[in-house]
Amino acid sequence: MPFSFPKVYLILDASIIPATGRAEFLRKLGGELAEAGVTLLEYRNKTGADAELLADAKILRAALPAGQVKLILDDRADLVERVGFDGVHVDAGDLKPAEARRLLGPGRIVGTFGGSDALLPGVLAEPVDYFSIGPVFPTRTKQTSTPPIGIEGVRRLRDQAGAGPALVAVGGITLATAAGVLAAGATVVGIAGALFRQPDPAAEFRRWVAELG
Repeated sequence: MPFSFPKVYLILDASIIPATGRAEFLRKLGGELAEAGVTLLEYRNKTGADAELLADAKILRAALPAGQVKLILDDRADLVERVGFDGVHVDAGDLKPAEARRLLGPGRIVGTFGGSDALLPGVLAEPVDYFSIGPVFPTRTKQTSTPPIGIEGVRRLRDQAGAGPALVAVGGITLATAAGVLAAGATVVGIAGALFRQPDPAAEFRRWVAELG
């Protein structure tokens, strides 16, 4: 049965995690997010060693119950099963989506980058559950040289993709802009700094859910 996406896709970037008290921070954060009703979260660590990534992922899996929260690992399809995650997100330069699907099988979630101002050639034929698009607005959480596409860019990409594919819009989205991004055709809004840089991420998540319905 296809995965039913919520309107908010949380992206926890490792740069947000403090170096001191890392494990305690993740346990507390995970427990609070689970209590707040989070159902989908990606853990992204572009620079850490495997030991750090594995330790973080195992804490998150323990804190965010498997029956309630789908956990996505950025880049590392080879580690998904080892840490008990539910899927992987692969971009250009990572494992190809078809290979990630072959490794993980039909029961796990696979996502990839779909494009910015236009969909990537052939991307709709990839065996994935969603395509990320953007950046929609300027962002400082993830390094990118791609110019923001704005809400009109989201609308163009939805028109190109048609009604079927799940599109996860990412990049600089705030609570003030999220509804407009969804109205333009995004299935989901992906947020990182807009939530995790707040004093109380769980309370902020509740605000997003209440606002977006």
